[in-house]
Amino acid sequence: MIDLKKVKRYSIKSRLSKVKKGDFALIPEKSRSFCGFMNALPDILKARDLRQVTADIVSAKKKKRSVIFMCGAHVIKCGLNPVLIELIRRRVINCICLNGAGIIHDFEIAFQGKTSEDVAANLKDGSFGMGRETADLINQAVKDGVGEGLGLGVSVGRMIREENLPHKKLSLLYNAYKYNVPVCVFVGIGTDIIHQHPSFDAAATAEGSLCDFHTLVERIALLNQGGVVLNFGSAVLLPEVFLKAFNLARNLGSKVKDFTAATFDMLYQYRPAQNVVSRPTEQGGRGYYIIGHHEIMLPLLAQAVIEKI
Repeated sequence: MIDLKKVKRYSIKSRLSKVKKGDFALIPEKSRSFCGFMNALPDILKARDLRQVTADIVSAKKKKRSVIFMCGAHVIKCGLNPVLIELIRRRVINCICLNGAGIIHDFEIAFQGKTSEDVAANLKDGSFGMGRETADLINQAVKDGVGEGLGLGVSVGRMIREENLPHKKLSLLYNAYKYNVPVCVFVGIGTDIIHQHPSFDAAATAEGSLCDFHTLVERIALLNQGGVVLNFGSAVLLPEVFLKAFNLARNLGSKVKDFTAATFDMLYQYRPAQNVVSRPTEQGGRGYYIIGHHEIMLPLLAQAVIEKI
């Protein structure tokens, strides 16, 4: 039988303890300010990460480094355009990346103040995605803009302004165009409803998306020494595009290190973790992955940033 009297022990006072009372949350109080609320969070795990991402965004703005915001279309459908527009207006975000669905929902908000059809219901009779105005106005904007050497984002943003769409003030593309913030749009042919229409020009769309890819490479170069890239809810397309654009920036001579990469999503996914958070920061920088619903996490982050700037 073992002899427990021979067990080697030590005083816990000499041991490293990862959690200290100074890191604890503060007691909830009525009518506490937002800054007070943020300061009341425990300085542990994701609350600590959220504070650090906030500080890094504020620092990037002061240093005039890139703050690249990438998101899936769900972020727009969650009603978060006003939050993003305010970050554009305050010169916090200086580059936006969307997929093809992003510009569709943004256009429809500008056009009629509503978006997101019932896919299951309209699929029954083949009418899903067959809205005339969405396809024809976006596709024509792409043809016109790309014909002048523009990318997809600026082409559609310009159209929203020129057509003076009634709800343009709620449009991400319009406001980005107004404040000269590039919107880089990356499209997979066949993934978007406007590709079903006779007005769709695949060659122009591909050329415009490539133009946006080159713009993103330039903006990634400005991540070096203090920039921030945020990925909200894009699971595959934008993390893949970001990794290639990041690689091309380094291939062309940009160091691109010592920056912050953060993914905010509703669940943990492989590509955002590897292609945004981990691999690009291996030679210097910080990576974070924070789980939560977009309609809560983005306003929370934005408010924290605005309070500090």
